[in-house]
Amino acid sequence: MHTSSTSEKTTLIALVIGATAICGLPLLLLFKTGLTTVAGFDLGPLIEAVQSRSVQRALWNSVESSLCSALAATLLGTALALLVGLTDIRAKGILVFLLLLPMMIPPHVTAIAWIQALGPASPVLRWLGIAPELGSTHPLYSREGLVLLLTLQHSPLVFLLVRAALRSFPRELSDAARISGAGTWTLLRRITLPLLGPSLLAGFALAFVAALGNFGINALIGIPARYTTLPVLVWRRLASFGPDILPNVAVISVILAFVALAAILLQSLLQRRMRSSLIGLPQDPLAISLGRKRPFVEAVVWVFVAGVLLLPAASLLATSLVKTYGLPLSGETLTLDNFTEVLWRQSVTLRAFANSTVIAGIAALVIAAVSLLLGYFLAHRHKTHRRIASFALSQSEIAFAVPGLVMSIAFILAFIRPLPIVNVSLYGTLWIILIAYVSVFLAVGLKPVTAAFLQMDGSLEDAARVSGAGFFRRMCRIFAPLAAPSAASGAILVFLTAYNEVTVSALLWSTGNETIGTTIFNYEDGGYTTLAAAMSVVVVAATMVIMLAMNFLARRVPSGTIPWRD
Repeated sequence: MHTSSTSEKTTLIALVIGATAICGLPLLLLFKTGLTTVAGFDLGPLIEAVQSRSVQRALWNSVESSLCSALAATLLGTALALLVGLTDIRAKGILVFLLLLPMMIPPHVTAIAWIQALGPASPVLRWLGIAPELGSTHPLYSREGLVLLLTLQHSPLVFLLVRAALRSFPRELSDAARISGAGTWTLLRRITLPLLGPSLLAGFALAFVAALGNFGINALIGIPARYTTLPVLVWRRLASFGPDILPNVAVISVILAFVALAAILLQSLLQRRMRSSLIGLPQDPLAISLGRKRPFVEAVVWVFVAGVLLLPAASLLATSLVKTYGLPLSGETLTLDNFTEVLWRQSVTLRAFANSTVIAGIAALVIAAVSLLLGYFLAHRHKTHRRIASFALSQSEIAFAVPGLVMSIAFILAFIRPLPIVNVSLYGTLWIILIAYVSVFLAVGLKPVTAAFLQMDGSLEDAARVSGAGFFRRMCRIFAPLAAPSAASGAILVFLTAYNEVTVSALLWSTGNETIGTTIFNYEDGGYTTLAAAMSVVVVAATMVIMLAMNFLARRVPSGTIPWRD
Protein backbone atom coordinates (compact mmCIF):
# COMPACT_ATOMS: atom_id res chain seq x y z
CA MET A 1 0.00 0.00 0.00
CA HIS A 2 2.87 2.33 0.80
CA THR A 3 4.47 1.64 -2.58
CA SER A 4 1.14 2.31 -4.27
CA SER A 5 0.79 5.63 -2.45
CA THR A 6 4.33 6.63 -3.42
CA SER A 7 3.66 5.76 -7.07
CA GLU A 8 0.50 7.87 -7.04
CA LYS A 9 2.23 10.89 -5.53
CA THR A 10 5.22 10.60 -7.86
CA THR A 11 2.98 10.33 -10.92
CA LEU A 12 0.82 13.26 -9.83
CA ILE A 13 3.85 15.48 -9.18
CA ALA A 14 5.35 14.51 -12.56
CA LEU A 15 2.07 15.39 -14.32
CA VAL A 16 1.85 18.79 -12.63
CA ILE A 17 5.51 19.58 -13.38
CA GLY A 18 5.03 18.56 -17.01
CA ALA A 19 1.87 20.65 -17.41
CA THR A 20 3.61 23.63 -15.80
CA ALA A 21 6.64 23.25 -18.07
CA ILE A 22 4.67 23.30 -21.32
CA CYS A 23 1.59 25.35 -20.36
CA GLY A 24 2.42 27.68 -17.48
CA LEU A 25 6.09 28.58 -17.87
CA PRO A 26 5.96 29.70 -21.53
CA LEU A 27 3.10 32.07 -20.70
CA LEU A 28 4.92 33.34 -17.61
CA LEU A 29 7.98 33.99 -19.75
CA LEU A 30 5.81 35.85 -22.26
CA PHE A 31 4.38 38.12 -19.56
CA LYS A 32 7.85 38.59 -18.07
CA THR A 33 9.21 39.68 -21.46
CA GLY A 34 6.28 41.98 -22.12
CA LEU A 35 6.05 43.54 -18.68
CA THR A 36 9.68 43.84 -17.55
CA THR A 37 12.90 45.47 -18.67
CA VAL A 38 16.48 45.21 -17.44
CA ALA A 39 15.51 47.42 -14.50
CA GLY A 40 12.66 45.11 -13.46
CA PHE A 41 8.89 45.42 -13.68
CA ASP A 42 8.10 48.16 -16.18
CA LEU A 43 4.84 49.06 -17.88
CA GLY A 44 6.60 51.47 -20.20
CA PRO A 45 6.82 49.14 -23.23
CA LEU A 46 3.18 48.15 -22.76
CA ILE A 47 2.02 51.77 -22.53
CA GLU A 48 4.14 52.66 -25.55
CA ALA A 49 2.62 49.83 -27.55
CA VAL A 50 -0.92 50.82 -26.56
CA GLN A 51 -0.19 54.39 -27.66
CA SER A 52 1.04 53.21 -31.07
CA ARG A 53 -1.45 54.06 -33.80
CA SER A 54 -1.00 50.73 -35.60
CA VAL A 55 -1.53 48.75 -32.37
CA GLN A 56 -4.54 50.86 -31.42
CA ARG A 57 -6.12 50.31 -34.82
CA ALA A 58 -5.38 46.55 -34.74
CA LEU A 59 -6.71 46.28 -31.17
CA TRP A 60 -9.90 48.11 -32.09
CA ASN A 61 -10.35 45.96 -35.21
CA SER A 62 -9.84 42.79 -33.16
CA VAL A 63 -12.33 43.78 -30.47
CA GLU A 64 -14.86 45.14 -32.98
CA SER A 65 -14.83 42.12 -35.28
CA SER A 66 -14.81 39.68 -32.34
CA LEU A 67 -17.73 41.38 -30.58
CA CYS A 68 -19.85 41.66 -33.72
CA SER A 69 -19.17 38.11 -34.87
CA ALA A 70 -19.67 36.68 -31.36
CA LEU A 71 -23.04 38.43 -31.05
CA ALA A 72 -24.12 37.20 -34.49
CA ALA A 73 -22.81 33.69 -33.77
CA THR A 74 -24.73 33.63 -30.48
CA LEU A 75 -27.98 34.62 -32.16
CA LEU A 76 -27.53 32.17 -35.05
CA GLY A 77 -26.28 29.28 -32.93
CA THR A 78 -29.04 29.74 -30.35
CA ALA A 79 -31.77 29.90 -32.98
CA LEU A 80 -30.53 26.67 -34.58
CA ALA A 81 -30.18 24.96 -31.18
CA LEU A 82 -33.74 25.90 -30.22
CA LEU A 83 -35.08 24.58 -33.53
CA VAL A 84 -33.19 21.30 -33.28
CA GLY A 85 -33.56 20.88 -29.52
CA LEU A 86 -37.16 21.93 -28.91
CA THR A 87 -39.17 21.23 -32.06
CA ASP A 88 -40.28 18.15 -33.98
CA ILE A 89 -38.05 18.95 -36.94
CA ARG A 90 -37.00 15.73 -38.71
CA ALA A 91 -33.57 14.19 -39.51
CA LYS A 92 -31.98 15.77 -36.45
CA GLY A 93 -28.97 13.45 -36.40
CA ILE A 94 -27.81 14.32 -39.91
CA LEU A 95 -28.68 17.97 -39.37
CA VAL A 96 -26.58 18.24 -36.20
CA PHE A 97 -23.64 16.58 -37.96
CA LEU A 98 -23.81 19.06 -40.84
CA LEU A 99 -24.30 22.07 -38.57
CA LEU A 100 -21.16 21.18 -36.61
CA LEU A 101 -19.07 20.43 -39.70
CA PRO A 102 -17.92 24.06 -40.23
CA MET A 103 -16.43 24.01 -36.72
CA MET A 104 -14.17 21.12 -37.76
CA ILE A 105 -13.05 22.71 -41.05
CA PRO A 106 -9.87 24.81 -40.64
CA PRO A 107 -10.62 28.56 -40.67
CA HIS A 108 -8.13 29.25 -43.48
CA VAL A 109 -9.82 26.57 -45.62
CA THR A 110 -13.18 28.18 -44.84
CA ALA A 111 -11.81 31.55 -45.94
CA ILE A 112 -10.34 30.14 -49.16
CA ALA A 113 -13.60 28.35 -49.99
CA TRP A 114 -15.73 31.46 -49.50
CA ILE A 115 -13.26 33.68 -51.38
CA GLN A 116 -13.58 31.35 -54.35
CA ALA A 117 -17.35 30.99 -53.91
CA LEU A 118 -18.27 34.69 -53.97
CA GLY A 119 -15.48 36.29 -56.02
CA PRO A 120 -15.59 37.47 -59.64
CA ALA A 121 -13.85 34.23 -60.70
CA SER A 122 -16.27 31.98 -58.82
CA PRO A 123 -16.91 28.94 -61.05
CA VAL A 124 -20.35 28.35 -59.50
CA LEU A 125 -21.55 31.98 -59.75
CA ARG A 126 -20.15 32.30 -63.29
CA TRP A 127 -21.99 29.13 -64.28
CA LEU A 128 -25.18 30.66 -62.83
CA GLY A 129 -24.42 33.98 -64.54
CA ILE A 130 -24.50 36.03 -61.31
CA ALA A 131 -20.79 36.45 -60.58
CA PRO A 132 -19.45 39.97 -59.89
CA GLU A 133 -17.72 41.65 -62.81
CA LEU A 134 -14.12 40.66 -63.40
CA GLY A 135 -11.80 43.21 -61.84
CA SER A 136 -14.35 44.33 -59.24
CA THR A 137 -13.56 44.32 -55.52
CA HIS A 138 -14.26 41.02 -53.84
CA PRO A 139 -17.40 41.40 -51.66
CA LEU A 140 -15.76 39.57 -48.73
CA TYR A 141 -12.75 41.89 -48.56
CA SER A 142 -14.29 44.15 -45.93
CA ARG A 143 -15.02 44.34 -42.22
CA GLU A 144 -18.47 42.93 -42.83
CA GLY A 145 -17.08 40.02 -44.85
CA LEU A 146 -14.64 39.22 -42.07
CA VAL A 147 -17.43 39.29 -39.47
CA LEU A 148 -19.62 37.08 -41.67
CA LEU A 149 -17.01 34.33 -41.98
CA LEU A 150 -16.14 34.50 -38.28
CA THR A 151 -19.85 34.15 -37.52
CA LEU A 152 -20.23 31.07 -39.73
CA GLN A 153 -17.06 29.55 -38.27
CA HIS A 154 -18.00 29.99 -34.61
CA SER A 155 -21.81 29.69 -34.50
CA PRO A 156 -21.45 25.86 -34.22
CA LEU A 157 -19.65 26.44 -30.89
CA VAL A 158 -22.69 28.28 -29.54
CA PHE A 159 -25.03 25.69 -31.07
CA LEU A 160 -23.13 22.93 -29.28
CA LEU A 161 -23.24 24.64 -25.87
CA VAL A 162 -26.91 25.68 -26.06
CA ARG A 163 -28.03 22.27 -27.33
CA ALA A 164 -26.20 20.55 -24.45
CA ALA A 165 -27.89 22.92 -21.98
CA LEU A 166 -31.32 22.22 -23.45
CA ARG A 167 -30.78 18.49 -23.04
CA SER A 168 -30.00 18.98 -19.33
CA PHE A 169 -33.30 20.73 -18.59
CA PRO A 170 -35.82 18.76 -16.46
CA ARG A 171 -38.92 18.15 -18.56
CA GLU A 172 -41.18 19.11 -15.63
CA LEU A 173 -40.46 22.82 -16.17
CA SER A 174 -41.86 22.93 -19.67
CA ASP A 175 -44.69 20.50 -18.86
CA ALA A 176 -45.86 22.66 -15.95
CA ALA A 177 -45.80 25.77 -18.12
CA ARG A 178 -47.78 24.07 -20.89
CA ILE A 179 -50.38 22.80 -18.41
CA SER A 180 -50.72 26.37 -17.11
CA GLY A 181 -51.63 27.50 -20.61
CA ALA A 182 -48.32 29.02 -21.67
CA GLY A 183 -47.81 29.19 -25.42
CA THR A 184 -44.59 28.46 -27.26
CA TRP A 185 -43.30 32.05 -27.21
CA THR A 186 -44.22 32.53 -23.56
CA LEU A 187 -42.41 29.30 -22.71
CA LEU A 188 -39.29 30.49 -24.51
CA ARG A 189 -39.40 34.02 -23.10
CA ARG A 190 -40.29 33.22 -19.48
CA ILE A 191 -38.57 29.86 -18.86
CA THR A 192 -36.23 28.56 -21.54
CA LEU A 193 -34.19 31.66 -22.41
CA PRO A 194 -33.72 32.86 -18.79
CA LEU A 195 -32.46 29.39 -17.79
CA LEU A 196 -30.20 29.38 -20.84
CA GLY A 197 -28.58 32.65 -19.69
CA PRO A 198 -25.31 31.11 -18.41
CA SER A 199 -24.96 28.94 -21.52
CA LEU A 200 -25.65 31.87 -23.83
CA LEU A 201 -23.03 33.90 -22.00
CA ALA A 202 -20.54 31.02 -22.21
CA GLY A 203 -21.24 30.63 -25.93
CA PHE A 204 -20.78 34.35 -26.54
CA ALA A 205 -17.49 34.40 -24.60
CA LEU A 206 -16.22 31.30 -26.41
CA ALA A 207 -17.09 32.76 -29.82
CA PHE A 208 -15.46 36.08 -28.83
CA VAL A 209 -12.18 34.47 -27.71
CA ALA A 210 -12.12 32.17 -30.74
CA ALA A 211 -12.61 35.13 -33.09
CA LEU A 212 -10.03 37.18 -31.20
CA GLY A 213 -7.35 34.56 -31.79
CA ASN A 214 -8.44 33.45 -35.26
CA PHE A 215 -5.57 33.83 -37.72
CA GLY A 216 -6.64 32.17 -40.97
CA ILE A 217 -9.79 34.21 -41.64
CA ASN A 218 -8.29 37.43 -40.22
CA ALA A 219 -5.27 37.11 -42.51
CA LEU A 220 -6.87 35.94 -45.76
CA ILE A 221 -9.80 38.38 -45.52
CA GLY A 222 -8.36 41.16 -43.37
CA ILE A 223 -5.10 41.76 -45.26
CA PRO A 224 -6.73 42.43 -48.68
CA ALA A 225 -9.41 44.49 -46.89
CA ARG A 226 -6.71 46.51 -45.04
CA TYR A 227 -8.45 45.55 -41.81
CA THR A 228 -5.52 44.44 -39.66
CA THR A 229 -6.18 42.66 -36.38
CA LEU A 230 -3.71 41.92 -33.57
CA PRO A 231 -2.91 38.32 -34.63
CA VAL A 232 -2.12 39.50 -38.17
CA LEU A 233 -0.05 42.42 -36.82
CA VAL A 234 2.04 40.00 -34.71
CA TRP A 235 2.51 37.64 -37.67
CA ARG A 236 3.49 40.45 -40.03
CA ARG A 237 6.07 41.94 -37.69
CA LEU A 238 7.69 38.64 -36.80
CA ALA A 239 7.66 37.48 -40.43
CA SER A 240 9.21 40.76 -41.61
CA PHE A 241 11.85 41.34 -38.94
CA GLY A 242 12.54 37.88 -37.52
CA PRO A 243 13.36 36.89 -33.91
CA ASP A 244 15.07 40.23 -33.20
CA ILE A 245 11.64 41.84 -32.81
CA LEU A 246 10.48 39.30 -30.20
CA PRO A 247 10.27 41.80 -27.29
CA ASN A 248 8.04 44.04 -29.42
CA VAL A 249 5.64 41.29 -30.51
CA ALA A 250 5.69 39.88 -26.96
CA VAL A 251 4.17 43.15 -25.73
CA ILE A 252 1.46 43.00 -28.41
CA SER A 253 0.83 39.35 -27.52
CA VAL A 254 0.43 40.33 -23.86
CA ILE A 255 -2.26 42.84 -24.89
CA LEU A 256 -4.05 40.13 -26.87
CA ALA A 257 -3.77 37.70 -23.94
CA PHE A 258 -5.11 40.31 -21.50
CA VAL A 259 -8.20 40.90 -23.67
CA ALA A 260 -8.88 37.15 -23.96
CA LEU A 261 -8.36 36.44 -20.26
CA ALA A 262 -10.46 39.48 -19.29
CA ALA A 263 -13.31 38.17 -21.44
CA ILE A 264 -13.07 34.73 -19.80
CA LEU A 265 -12.94 36.23 -16.29
CA LEU A 266 -15.92 38.49 -16.97
CA GLN A 267 -17.87 35.55 -18.33
CA SER A 268 -17.07 33.50 -15.23
CA LEU A 269 -18.17 36.27 -12.88
CA LEU A 270 -21.44 36.90 -14.74
CA GLN A 271 -22.20 33.19 -14.96
CA ARG A 272 -22.00 32.86 -11.17
CA ARG A 273 -24.56 35.62 -10.76
CA MET A 274 -26.87 34.16 -13.42
CA ARG A 275 -26.68 30.52 -12.33
CA SER A 276 -30.00 28.88 -11.46
CA SER A 277 -30.43 25.61 -9.58
CA LEU A 278 -32.54 23.05 -11.39
CA ILE A 279 -34.37 20.26 -9.54
CA GLY A 280 -35.10 17.00 -11.30
CA LEU A 281 -33.39 14.67 -13.72
CA PRO A 282 -32.87 15.63 -17.37
CA GLN A 283 -35.28 13.82 -19.68
CA ASP A 284 -36.06 13.67 -23.36
CA PRO A 285 -36.18 17.23 -24.72
CA LEU A 286 -39.47 18.91 -25.45
CA ALA A 287 -40.74 18.42 -29.00
CA ILE A 288 -42.84 21.46 -29.84
CA SER A 289 -45.07 20.62 -32.77
CA LEU A 290 -44.55 22.96 -35.71
CA GLY A 291 -47.73 21.74 -37.35
CA ARG A 292 -48.23 22.95 -40.89
CA LYS A 293 -45.18 25.18 -40.59
CA ARG A 294 -42.81 22.21 -40.24
CA PRO A 295 -42.11 21.71 -43.99
CA PHE A 296 -41.43 25.44 -44.40
CA VAL A 297 -39.14 25.59 -41.33
CA GLU A 298 -37.30 22.47 -42.47
CA ALA A 299 -36.86 23.95 -45.94
CA VAL A 300 -35.40 27.16 -44.51
CA VAL A 301 -32.97 25.22 -42.30
CA TRP A 302 -31.84 22.92 -45.10
CA VAL A 303 -31.43 25.82 -47.54
CA PHE A 304 -29.24 27.53 -44.94
CA VAL A 305 -27.16 24.37 -44.46
CA ALA A 306 -26.84 23.92 -48.21
CA GLY A 307 -25.78 27.53 -48.66
CA VAL A 308 -23.19 27.36 -45.89
CA LEU A 309 -21.73 24.02 -46.97
CA LEU A 310 -22.48 23.31 -50.63
CA LEU A 311 -21.71 26.70 -52.22
CA PRO A 312 -18.17 27.06 -50.82
CA ALA A 313 -17.49 23.31 -51.15
CA ALA A 314 -18.59 23.26 -54.79
CA SER A 315 -16.52 26.36 -55.56
CA LEU A 316 -13.48 24.89 -53.82
CA LEU A 317 -13.82 21.62 -55.73
CA ALA A 318 -14.42 23.40 -59.06
CA THR A 319 -11.34 25.61 -58.54
CA SER A 320 -9.22 22.54 -57.76
CA LEU A 321 -10.31 20.91 -61.05
CA VAL A 322 -9.40 23.71 -63.49
CA LYS A 323 -6.00 24.40 -65.04
CA THR A 324 -5.90 28.08 -64.07
CA TYR A 325 -7.88 30.03 -61.50
CA GLY A 326 -10.68 31.98 -63.17
CA LEU A 327 -11.43 29.49 -65.94
CA PRO A 328 -14.97 28.10 -66.00
CA LEU A 329 -15.26 24.39 -65.25
CA SER A 330 -15.94 22.47 -68.48
CA GLY A 331 -14.83 19.35 -70.30
CA GLU A 332 -11.93 21.26 -71.84
CA THR A 333 -10.67 22.85 -68.63
CA LEU A 334 -11.24 19.83 -66.36
CA THR A 335 -8.00 18.40 -64.98
CA LEU A 336 -6.67 16.40 -62.04
CA ASP A 337 -3.19 17.90 -62.36
CA ASN A 338 -3.63 20.02 -59.22
CA PHE A 339 -4.28 16.94 -57.10
CA THR A 340 -1.39 15.12 -58.78
CA GLU A 341 0.82 18.11 -58.05
CA VAL A 342 0.00 18.40 -54.35
CA LEU A 343 -0.17 14.66 -53.64
CA TRP A 344 2.76 13.39 -55.71
CA ARG A 345 5.00 16.04 -57.25
CA GLN A 346 5.39 18.88 -54.78
CA SER A 347 7.89 17.87 -52.12
CA VAL A 348 6.67 20.63 -49.80
CA THR A 349 3.08 19.32 -49.78
CA LEU A 350 4.15 15.70 -49.32
CA ARG A 351 6.37 16.81 -46.47
CA ALA A 352 3.56 18.89 -44.97
CA PHE A 353 1.14 15.94 -45.04
CA ALA A 354 3.75 13.71 -43.43
CA ASN A 355 4.71 16.30 -40.80
CA SER A 356 1.12 17.08 -39.81
CA THR A 357 0.17 13.41 -39.68
CA VAL A 358 3.15 12.52 -37.49
CA ILE A 359 3.04 15.41 -35.02
CA ALA A 360 -0.77 15.46 -34.78
CA GLY A 361 -0.77 11.69 -34.22
CA ILE A 362 1.97 11.82 -31.57
CA ALA A 363 0.27 14.77 -29.84
CA ALA A 364 -3.04 12.87 -29.77
CA LEU A 365 -1.41 9.75 -28.28
CA VAL A 366 0.55 11.75 -25.68
CA ILE A 367 -2.56 13.69 -24.66
CA ALA A 368 -4.60 10.47 -24.43
CA ALA A 369 -2.00 8.91 -22.11
CA VAL A 370 -1.66 12.04 -19.97
CA SER A 371 -5.45 12.44 -19.83
CA LEU A 372 -5.91 8.90 -18.52
CA LEU A 373 -3.52 9.61 -15.63
CA LEU A 374 -4.61 13.18 -14.91
CA GLY A 375 -8.32 12.29 -15.25
CA TYR A 376 -7.86 9.67 -12.53
CA PHE A 377 -6.49 12.27 -10.11
CA LEU A 378 -9.14 14.85 -11.03
CA ALA A 379 -11.79 12.34 -9.86
CA HIS A 380 -9.73 11.10 -6.89
CA ARG A 381 -11.41 10.57 -3.52
CA HIS A 382 -8.78 12.65 -1.69
CA LYS A 383 -9.31 16.39 -1.92
CA THR A 384 -5.55 17.10 -1.90
CA HIS A 385 -4.99 14.97 -4.98
CA ARG A 386 -7.90 16.64 -6.77
CA ARG A 387 -6.65 20.10 -5.84
CA ILE A 388 -3.12 19.45 -7.09
CA ALA A 389 -4.44 17.88 -10.30
CA SER A 390 -6.75 20.88 -10.77
CA PHE A 391 -3.67 23.11 -10.86
CA ALA A 392 -2.49 21.23 -13.97
CA LEU A 393 -6.01 21.33 -15.42
CA SER A 394 -6.25 25.10 -14.93
CA GLN A 395 -2.97 25.67 -16.75
CA SER A 396 -4.09 23.52 -19.67
CA GLU A 397 -7.39 25.38 -19.92
CA ILE A 398 -5.62 28.76 -19.91
CA ALA A 399 -3.25 27.53 -22.65
CA PHE A 400 -6.28 26.48 -24.70
CA ALA A 401 -8.20 29.71 -24.06
CA VAL A 402 -5.33 32.06 -24.89
CA PRO A 403 -5.12 32.78 -28.66
CA GLY A 404 -2.90 30.30 -30.49
CA LEU A 405 -0.62 33.01 -31.87
CA VAL A 406 0.07 34.18 -28.30
CA MET A 407 1.10 30.64 -27.37
CA SER A 408 3.36 30.57 -30.44
CA ILE A 409 5.22 33.67 -29.24
CA ALA A 410 5.41 32.15 -25.74
CA PHE A 411 7.01 28.99 -27.15
CA ILE A 412 9.47 30.95 -29.27
CA LEU A 413 10.58 32.85 -26.17
CA ALA A 414 10.82 29.61 -24.16
CA PHE A 415 12.71 27.53 -26.72
CA ILE A 416 14.66 29.95 -28.90
CA ARG A 417 17.74 29.25 -26.76
CA PRO A 418 19.21 25.73 -26.42
CA LEU A 419 17.81 23.67 -23.58
CA PRO A 420 19.99 23.69 -20.47
CA ILE A 421 22.16 20.65 -19.70
CA VAL A 422 21.48 18.87 -23.04
CA ASN A 423 22.33 22.04 -25.05
CA VAL A 424 19.81 21.14 -27.79
CA SER A 425 17.69 23.81 -29.52
CA LEU A 426 14.06 22.98 -30.36
CA TYR A 427 13.43 26.25 -32.21
CA GLY A 428 13.06 25.67 -35.93
CA THR A 429 12.24 21.97 -35.52
CA LEU A 430 9.07 19.89 -35.57
CA TRP A 431 9.53 19.21 -31.86
CA ILE A 432 8.55 22.74 -30.86
CA ILE A 433 5.32 22.45 -32.87
CA LEU A 434 4.62 19.06 -31.28
CA ILE A 435 5.11 20.40 -27.74
CA ALA A 436 2.94 23.42 -28.58
CA TYR A 437 0.17 21.10 -29.81
CA VAL A 438 0.29 19.07 -26.59
CA SER A 439 0.14 22.28 -24.55
CA VAL A 440 -2.68 23.95 -26.47
CA PHE A 441 -4.89 20.89 -27.06
CA LEU A 442 -4.41 19.04 -23.75
CA ALA A 443 -7.69 20.47 -22.44
CA VAL A 444 -9.54 19.08 -25.50
CA GLY A 445 -8.48 15.51 -24.82
CA LEU A 446 -8.82 15.82 -21.05
CA LYS A 447 -12.51 16.78 -20.85
CA PRO A 448 -14.11 13.52 -22.11
CA VAL A 449 -11.68 11.39 -20.05
CA THR A 450 -12.43 13.34 -16.86
CA ALA A 451 -16.16 12.93 -17.52
CA ALA A 452 -15.66 9.17 -17.84
CA PHE A 453 -13.73 8.93 -14.55
CA LEU A 454 -16.40 10.92 -12.70
CA GLN A 455 -19.00 8.36 -13.80
CA MET A 456 -17.05 5.38 -12.40
CA ASP A 457 -18.11 3.67 -9.18
CA GLY A 458 -15.70 4.20 -6.29
CA SER A 459 -16.08 0.56 -5.27
CA LEU A 460 -13.82 -0.40 -8.20
CA GLU A 461 -10.93 1.39 -6.50
CA ASP A 462 -11.72 -0.20 -3.12
CA ALA A 463 -11.90 -3.72 -4.53
CA ALA A 464 -8.60 -3.32 -6.37
CA ARG A 465 -6.82 -1.94 -3.29
CA VAL A 466 -8.13 -4.75 -1.07
CA SER A 467 -6.82 -7.25 -3.62
CA GLY A 468 -3.37 -5.69 -3.29
CA ALA A 469 -3.23 -4.06 -6.75
CA GLY A 470 -0.75 -1.21 -6.97
CA PHE A 471 -1.38 2.10 -8.68
CA PHE A 472 -0.08 1.19 -12.13
CA ARG A 473 -1.74 -2.23 -12.01
CA ARG A 474 -5.08 -0.58 -11.17
CA MET A 475 -4.62 1.87 -14.02
CA CYS A 476 -3.66 -0.80 -16.57
CA ARG A 477 -6.18 -3.47 -15.58
CA ILE A 478 -9.22 -1.44 -14.48
CA PHE A 479 -9.34 2.29 -15.17
CA ALA A 480 -7.51 2.57 -18.49
CA PRO A 481 -9.73 -0.04 -20.22
CA LEU A 482 -12.89 1.62 -18.88
CA ALA A 483 -11.79 5.12 -19.90
CA ALA A 484 -10.12 4.04 -23.17
CA PRO A 485 -13.15 4.81 -25.44
CA SER A 486 -13.34 8.36 -24.04
CA ALA A 487 -9.57 8.75 -24.38
CA ALA A 488 -9.79 7.53 -27.98
CA SER A 489 -12.60 9.98 -28.70
CA GLY A 490 -10.59 12.84 -27.20
CA ALA A 491 -7.49 11.75 -29.11
CA ILE A 492 -9.39 11.78 -32.41
CA LEU A 493 -10.68 15.29 -31.66
CA VAL A 494 -7.12 16.39 -30.85
CA PHE A 495 -5.77 14.80 -34.02
CA LEU A 496 -8.50 16.41 -36.12
CA THR A 497 -7.84 19.85 -34.61
CA ALA A 498 -4.03 19.66 -34.74
CA TYR A 499 -3.95 18.09 -38.20
CA ASN A 500 -5.74 21.08 -39.72
CA GLU A 501 -4.62 24.01 -37.58
CA VAL A 502 -2.59 27.01 -38.77
CA THR A 503 -2.75 29.49 -35.88
CA VAL A 504 -0.28 27.74 -33.57
CA SER A 505 2.16 26.69 -36.30
CA ALA A 506 2.01 29.97 -38.27
CA LEU A 507 5.05 31.34 -36.41
CA LEU A 508 6.73 28.05 -35.46
CA TRP A 509 7.19 26.38 -38.84
CA SER A 510 10.41 26.56 -40.84
CA THR A 511 11.66 25.21 -44.16
CA GLY A 512 11.49 21.44 -43.99
CA ASN A 513 9.03 21.58 -41.08
CA GLU A 514 5.91 22.80 -42.83
CA THR A 515 2.43 21.72 -41.75
CA ILE A 516 -0.68 21.27 -43.86
CA GLY A 517 -2.19 24.50 -42.52
CA THR A 518 0.85 26.66 -43.21
CA THR A 519 1.33 25.14 -46.68
CA ILE A 520 -2.27 25.85 -47.74
CA PHE A 521 -1.99 29.38 -46.35
CA ASN A 522 1.31 29.98 -48.16
CA TYR A 523 -0.11 28.65 -51.45
CA GLU A 524 -3.09 31.01 -51.24
CA ASP A 525 -0.98 33.93 -50.03
CA GLY A 526 1.49 33.34 -52.87
CA GLY A 527 -1.17 33.23 -55.60
CA TYR A 528 -1.18 29.46 -56.21
CA THR A 529 -4.94 29.33 -55.78
CA THR A 530 -5.65 26.08 -57.63
CA LEU A 531 -3.04 24.21 -55.57
CA ALA A 532 -4.43 25.69 -52.36
CA ALA A 533 -7.90 24.59 -53.44
CA ALA A 534 -6.76 21.03 -54.24
CA MET A 535 -4.98 20.67 -50.92
CA SER A 536 -8.01 22.12 -49.11
CA VAL A 537 -10.32 19.59 -50.77
CA VAL A 538 -8.09 16.77 -49.54
CA VAL A 539 -8.13 18.22 -46.01
CA VAL A 540 -11.94 18.61 -45.99
CA ALA A 541 -12.35 15.03 -47.23
CA ALA A 542 -9.98 13.75 -44.55
CA THR A 543 -11.87 15.73 -41.90
CA MET A 544 -15.20 14.20 -42.90
CA VAL A 545 -13.73 10.68 -42.91
CA ILE A 546 -12.36 11.18 -39.39
CA MET A 547 -15.67 12.60 -38.15
CA LEU A 548 -17.55 9.63 -39.61
CA ALA A 549 -15.03 7.28 -37.99
CA MET A 550 -15.82 8.87 -34.62
CA ASN A 551 -19.42 7.75 -35.02
CA PHE A 552 -18.29 4.15 -34.55
CA LEU A 553 -17.16 5.09 -31.02
CA ALA A 554 -20.52 6.61 -30.10
CA ARG A 555 -21.91 3.53 -28.36
CA ARG A 556 -18.74 2.89 -26.36
CA VAL A 557 -18.21 6.32 -24.83
CA PRO A 558 -20.22 8.36 -22.30
CA SER A 559 -23.18 10.26 -23.69
CA GLY A 560 -22.17 13.65 -25.09
CA THR A 561 -18.52 12.72 -25.74
CA ILE A 562 -19.08 12.78 -29.51
CA PRO A 563 -20.34 16.38 -30.05
CA TRP A 564 -22.88 15.59 -32.78
CA ARG A 565 -24.23 12.40 -31.17
CA ASP A 566 -26.71 12.16 -28.29
